[in-house]
Amino acid sequence: MTAVKAVGLRKSFKAQTVLKGVSLTVGQGEIFALLGSNGAGKTTTIKILATLLRADSGTAEVCGFDVAKQGRRVRECISLTGQFAAVDDILTGRENLIMIGRLRHLGDPKGEADRQLGEFGLSDAADKPLSTYSGGMRRRLDLAMSMMGSPRVIFLDEPTTGLDPQGRLAVWDTVRTMVESGVTVFLTTQYLEEADSLADRIAILHDGAIAAEGTAAELKRLAPPPKLVLSFLEQGGMAQAAEALAAYGPVPGALTLTVATDGSVNQTAEIMRRLENAGIEASFAQRPPTLEEAFLTIIKEAI
Repeated sequence: MTAVKAVGLRKSFKAQTVLKGVSLTVGQGEIFALLGSNGAGKTTTIKILATLLRADSGTAEVCGFDVAKQGRRVRECISLTGQFAAVDDILTGRENLIMIGRLRHLGDPKGEADRQLGEFGLSDAADKPLSTYSGGMRRRLDLAMSMMGSPRVIFLDEPTTGLDPQGRLAVWDTVRTMVESGVTVFLTTQYLEEADSLADRIAILHDGAIAAEGTAAELKRLAPPPKLVLSFLEQGGMAQAAEALAAYGPVPGALTLTVATDGSVNQTAEIMRRLENAGIEASFAQRPPTLEEAFLTIIKEAI
């Protein structure tokens, strides 16, 4: 079943055109990631789908409801978490959740708050003021607030912005837990490893249009061929190898050289033969294309 569908979304602000016909489909229970550089139109897309902005043209449905004509029904089935935690520092974690439960007219806001505190690992800090929470804890509370009332679709607009690596990993685990409950997650992010780790499908938004869409594996196939990583025991051998393989444009690392290849066994064999003829010992491994390389390739071709 389809949770989110957009066809031909266009949006301009005065003379600036932000969206140029965005079309996408998100299946129920998916984590869908929308990637793009600053200014690509990610937040504008989310605001239209969450009924906070009206598109100039095109159509969109969320939970089967038209975002332009049935906005109230859409808002009943979604939650939106922005780039910065929307929590009240004066209140405790429990009080923040209870407040949201009352705003959503839940029958038992206190009971639902306790359940979410447990689900998001915040029970021990439930009665502490938000001023004592770390950045990761604040973001987890923000996500817990989004789950109040059991929404069917959650929009996460760059949810790990400003978090340290540990906090980011904690949020990733939280998002996976949310999806296990049957929620659909629509995620925007600038962190390519975030999309690679979390998303079932990814769309790349560039200059207001979808440049490519697919699974992480499918997008990586659009990147250049795998690279060959050569490892050395000492610096002298690495320097000799760099000279012997100068035609391949080797990129040095910490006792490693990374060589661009066409991915063929023949070319790998030729590189190793050159090292052997020069009396250089090295081990090698192929490094598959990354999502970052695919992203940069797709954007370059879209320009």
